[in-house]
Amino acid sequence: MIEAGQGPDRTAALAQYRRRAGVYDLELTLLEPLRRKAIERLALERGDFVLDVGCGTGLSLELLRRGVGAEGRIIGIEQSPEMIEQARARVARHRWRNVTLLGSPVEAADLQESADAALFHFTHDILRRRDAVANVVRHLKPGARLVATGLKWTGGWALPANLLVLPAALRSVTSLEGLRQPWSRLADSIGPLDVETMLLGAVYIASGRRLSPPAAASSTRRRAAVGAAR
Repeated sequence: MIEAGQGPDRTAALAQYRRRAGVYDLELTLLEPLRRKAIERLALERGDFVLDVGCGTGLSLELLRRGVGAEGRIIGIEQSPEMIEQARARVARHRWRNVTLLGSPVEAADLQESADAALFHFTHDILRRRDAVANVVRHLKPGARLVATGLKWTGGWALPANLLVLPAALRSVTSLEGLRQPWSRLADSIGPLDVETMLLGAVYIASGRRLSPPAAASSTRRRAAVGAAR
């Protein structure tokens, strides 16, 4: 059971995704438009090196590879053995030679080079771990592009939408801490983010660039776009 205010629980997360691994791809089908929109925000270029943080079964890899081309590189990081096994099967099936997968918690991932971009797609627990965010940011080039997406609490007139957010969150995260602004620790590390909310404020896309040196400012610029992701 998730208690209010508690931080991410790795043991619980491993158990959670062990249960979900077999149906994970099917569960995320309805959110594919959001994935596409998030990856578009990365504005990837041929030859880029991108990190897929919390890559799961590798659902983002094909779109990322289209962006960076065969000459670019992708590193996917995933701590769940069951999820990364499916990601490895996906890579082998498509014979993607420029995709490397690391089976590791994000904060312990052995990243040797600096990347041009990083994607956090529905990775709330990772975004709420300061050490995980710090390890990713350390391995980004100045000016590198970052995009984070996921669930968030709604407010104001859309407050009843939280009745839908809660069960989805209980299935996909181990901590409800920070669900009002899941991107806040990323903003603390890289500087201001542009945040767009959709689906009555229940999901978000936060995008920005790593400043040089990393900014301490945590302010965000928000713009709301109520409606479904396209």
